[in-house]
Amino acid sequence: MSRPPLHALLGFATAARLGNLTRAAEAMHLTVSALSHQIRAIEERLGQCLFERGARGVKLTEEGRVLYDSIKPHLDAIELALTPRQRRRDDALAITLMPSFASSWLVPRLPRLLAAHPQLEISLQSNVGVIDFQREATLDAGIRFGPGHWPGLQAVHLFDDWVIPTASPALIERLGKPTLANLGEFPLLGAPGGRWSEWFARFGGTTPERFVAIFDDSENLHRAAAEGMGVVLGRMTLARPLIDAGHLVALFDEKLKAEYAHYLVYPPRSQHHRGLAVFREWLLEEAHAYQAEAAQVPTGKPARRATPAKGKAITRQTSARKTSTRKSSARKRP
Repeated sequence: MSRPPLHALLGFATAARLGNLTRAAEAMHLTVSALSHQIRAIEERLGQCLFERGARGVKLTEEGRVLYDSIKPHLDAIELALTPRQRRRDDALAITLMPSFASSWLVPRLPRLLAAHPQLEISLQSNVGVIDFQREATLDAGIRFGPGHWPGLQAVHLFDDWVIPTASPALIERLGKPTLANLGEFPLLGAPGGRWSEWFARFGGTTPERFVAIFDDSENLHRAAAEGMGVVLGRMTLARPLIDAGHLVALFDEKLKAEYAHYLVYPPRSQHHRGLAVFREWLLEEAHAYQAEAAQVPTGKPARRATPAKGKAITRQTSARKTSTRKSSARKRP
């Protein structure tokens, strides 16, 4: 059997991806008739129909889907191999991270990095999905909230996260501050199950049958709580800036450790990137300081003011008594 022409397989894959023969033919710089002929040749070779034709385009048959899934990785590899690669500058760094982490944690700290290393050129790209660093050759590293294991990537632990019920001052003023026992009677944001169930199982109270609202985005979830919609089991990385600004109040000292943690991840090709080495060292220092600060300040309470040592307190009290005695003696003198 002769080898199948690669251009026919490429035409088939293009039609499968676009779902339209006319657009696929234009992308391949062919006529629709020529592309149809190529696809028909593959169908005759396999003895299978690969597309279902409809008024709005074409759709893969089950056999067509199997073929497409088989050849797509190889076509992607060929495309990647032929993509021109530029040498990365050591003072330019491209980082992918989630928008919520960027706005709540990283961006407020970046001025310190650039003040200490003004030669660095940082490019932040917001993305919540899984990144293929082989295809995204311009990206050097990423920051992700996850389990810590990504195949083929180096993962550096930055810090753990914690979750705690938080609410807006307006909601507390309207409904009062909840207790551990009656928290389930308040409007809660989220969904039955998950961490809320774990919270009530560990700290008491009754899980409500109905939640006020469900969000698929953590940042919008915390914003909704800040607007007074309800109580959110807030992740401290996102909730802390809102708490510091007075938009949210942490309701209890009790808290749950988040099931995931924050990591710096990067492919093997970035191991010797000097800009990334500088960024990694700075990021670990910031993460350590943040973790220490979070441990020192009790959740839901203001930071305690330091009390003077006993010896110093006694000295000041003794001194004050001596001063008072001198003043009293002076008044008794003629």
